[in-house]
Amino acid sequence: MAVATANEIDTLAWAAVFGASAEDRGTARYEIRTRAAEAGIRLASIHDLYLAMGRGETGGFTVPAINVRAMAYDTARAVVRSAKKLNAGAFIFEIARSEIGYTEQRPHEYVAVVLAAALREGFTGPIFIQGDHVQTNAKKYNRPDRDKEIETLKALITEEIAAGIHNIDIDT
Repeated sequence: MAVATANEIDTLAWAAVFGASAEDRGTARYEIRTRAAEAGIRLASIHDLYLAMGRGETGGFTVPAINVRAMAYDTARAVVRSAKKLNAGAFIFEIARSEIGYTEQRPHEYVAVVLAAALREGFTGPIFIQGDHVQTNAKKYNRPDRDKEIETLKALITEEIAAGIHNIDIDT
């Protein structure tokens, strides 16, 4: 496949979010993931780095975690562009359960937009995306039908894993 132009990536990112149908959005997301992989961009887990830090095998730095709530494509592009300019190490994009609700960014959309931003900025290497504050709603959990809340949480975790999110921060 040929290298995507900036305009093609912008168009795919737009279609991944605003496409006319679920099929159009899904096709754009698939195309983004395919092109990102071909460009050397991969979704990855930060887990091993955290373990190495805990064992004292690496350190002296922090890993910023950035919640992108609005203008996700443009904001993610700015983050990636800055990380490249500074030759920064690991950084995490994350989205919380509450943010998924009020920003209307489901995991598949969020991942596609972040990957498109990385692709657009010429990034290569691992992209870390975390499901942040995946937590139960206390009011719903403390009701007799608490199993319904647990099933909702399990469904979100399943959706995040299917989207390629490798780290999930569970706050119960």
